[in-house]
Amino acid sequence: MFTLALRSLAKRPGRALATLLSASLGAAIIMTFNSLFDTAGAPGVDDTSAETLTTTASVVGGYGTLLVFFAVASTLTVNVRQRAAEIDLLRCSGATPAQVKRMVVGEAAVIGLLGALLAAGPAMLGGAVLLDLFQDSGQVAGNVDHAFGPVALFSGVGVTLLASVGAAFLAVRRATRAAAGQGAGKPRGKGRTYAGCAALVAGAGSILTTFAVDPSQEMLMAYPAYGSILLSVGFAVLAPSALGGALARLQGPLTALTGASVYLTVRNVRRRTAELAAVLMPLIIFTGVATATLSMQAVESDAVKASGLAKSIDAKNLETLNLVVVGIVAAFCCIMLVNSLYAATSYRGREFGQQRLAGATPGQVLRTVGCESLLVIVTGVALGTVAGLAGAIPFTVVRTDHVMPGQGPGIWLGTAAVAAAAVLLTTLGTARRTLRTPAVEAVAVAA
Repeated sequence: MFTLALRSLAKRPGRALATLLSASLGAAIIMTFNSLFDTAGAPGVDDTSAETLTTTASVVGGYGTLLVFFAVASTLTVNVRQRAAEIDLLRCSGATPAQVKRMVVGEAAVIGLLGALLAAGPAMLGGAVLLDLFQDSGQVAGNVDHAFGPVALFSGVGVTLLASVGAAFLAVRRATRAAAGQGAGKPRGKGRTYAGCAALVAGAGSILTTFAVDPSQEMLMAYPAYGSILLSVGFAVLAPSALGGALARLQGPLTALTGASVYLTVRNVRRRTAELAAVLMPLIIFTGVATATLSMQAVESDAVKASGLAKSIDAKNLETLNLVVVGIVAAFCCIMLVNSLYAATSYRGREFGQQRLAGATPGQVLRTVGCESLLVIVTGVALGTVAGLAGAIPFTVVRTDHVMPGQGPGIWLGTAAVAAAAVLLTTLGTARRTLRTPAVEAVAVAA
């Protein structure tokens, strides 16, 4: 089955490369920050520099590892679900569920391992650039050399492999059970619900800890920031239920705005809730992390400016951490969002062809896709905003005498605009290109 897995990858180069890109980017982020652990532990590094490097690796590396794990797992889950017809064919040809699992998990292991190995070179360069930034700001001594050791390598390979193999195993198990007609009538998603609720509870606890911290402590921002990330992850895990609720509430307004196109939208979203929920994950995390971190950093900068005091080394270190977090997380989540949207939309070539053969015009198909994108944007941005403000408001209350961040509305508008543009441009652009294929050819090739 491992040989079959390699042949299957060779027959699907586009989808395999998209998954490889996700795994490689995720591993690069993990290795880049965890290489700071190796650098801090190298001989001759002074205590101040070691503390700065360790703090950065612990805080940002922890955030990054959590986000990368969910992002890579989400991408693998979408790809496996899109292979339901292939899995059914293998089962009808005599393959056992165990053989199908070994094939799909073998593919995921190959992609995860290859992605981690390809990420080693960029991670070395990224770690060196990150160290230079700390040295230029005076937070790390100039004589410290960057080190890329076992902590960075093993963490990158381990997390990427675990996320890839674990997600593939769970997804193919569901697919094989569905092909065999098992699990009918049984409640599904209990583990997902428990995990999402656990993340929400942990995030709320971290945010509430903010009120017990002295406002003068440099690590005050860490608690609400980490809480916002956990809330974002929790909302992302519970995205299928959130999407269904949003559909029920927005069906009326969408019908008034789009007319007949909403008929297909409602049914497509109900049928593709799992696929769209996977797209929601990077959208929610991007909105929540960017809104919370940028708003809190703006509040902190305004508070320091109002006090008339110069920023300390610790304050500069924290500001650098926040900007690096937002930059890397935003870039990674946007790439994952575009990647997931492209994979999910390009896969629907046969569906678009069938709709056109049934009488729908290309314009009606595009309007249907646009309505789906609008629903995804509203749901993702709304949940991400709740997660972001849940961290930003407690920080503002503790740090200042205000409730809402002064620059919060502008930051939120910018974040929402970037998210909406990424979703609409990717989805509509991919759908328009897919519709260039004649309907008969699209149905025949996909079949």
